[in-house]
Amino acid sequence: MSKIHSDRIGGFSENDGTIDFYLRIRSLLTEESTVLDLGAGRAAWFEDDQVDTRRELRHIRPLVKKLIAIDVDEVVMENRSSTENLVFDGKKLPLPDKSIDVVVADFVLEHVEHPVEFYREVNRVLKDGGTFCARTPHKYNYVALGAGIISEKFHTSLLGKIQPVRKSQDVFPTFYRMNRLKDIRKLFDKWQDNSFIYRAEPAYFFGRKSVWHFMSWLHRLMPSVVVGSIFVFLKKPAAKND
Repeated sequence: MSKIHSDRIGGFSENDGTIDFYLRIRSLLTEESTVLDLGAGRAAWFEDDQVDTRRELRHIRPLVKKLIAIDVDEVVMENRSSTENLVFDGKKLPLPDKSIDVVVADFVLEHVEHPVEFYREVNRVLKDGGTFCARTPHKYNYVALGAGIISEKFHTSLLGKIQPVRKSQDVFPTFYRMNRLKDIRKLFDKWQDNSFIYRAEPAYFFGRKSVWHFMSWLHRLMPSVVVGSIFVFLKKPAAKND
């Protein structure tokens, strides 16, 4: 992305979804916060993002008491952006009940195979009044629709062509079972909901500036669900007094 916007001060576009998403997350944090980066992987952004402003904005570890990176893939043990790294079995998070202030799941929901179990674990580890934050493509986003048409075994090779900066170790199976606002709101019933659809900039453009500009033009014309990502911000209800 840095080469595409190398002529802009800072190297990022006026519609950078990462900057928007993490500015909102930062508004929730205090120096006493314990944050869970759920589905953190190796923190590809920390290693590979060449845009300093975006990389530093996303690096929240210096702002909080503790940042825990968790993933089902052991590659998370290579994550250098966190305070603590843990591998889990995909079922039960290795964390105590009500131990987390903010859960961040960045481009993770599309990979969730069992939404109800996922919700239960988020609800279990999040403190009363804590916030669940997620970013994920809408189910009807053209990228999600394309992923449903193309066989999973071809995803890595295809992404290598249309998103050259994406490395093979950062490609995972997708299910898109938590990728509509109605699906998310049904799961997180009675939580304070501040989620919305963000009309994201193109992420897939073969690394070519001309294609990026053409896709940006299409993104302005097409319905938001076709080009957008869901920005999820859900606050867990406070405990009821007995």
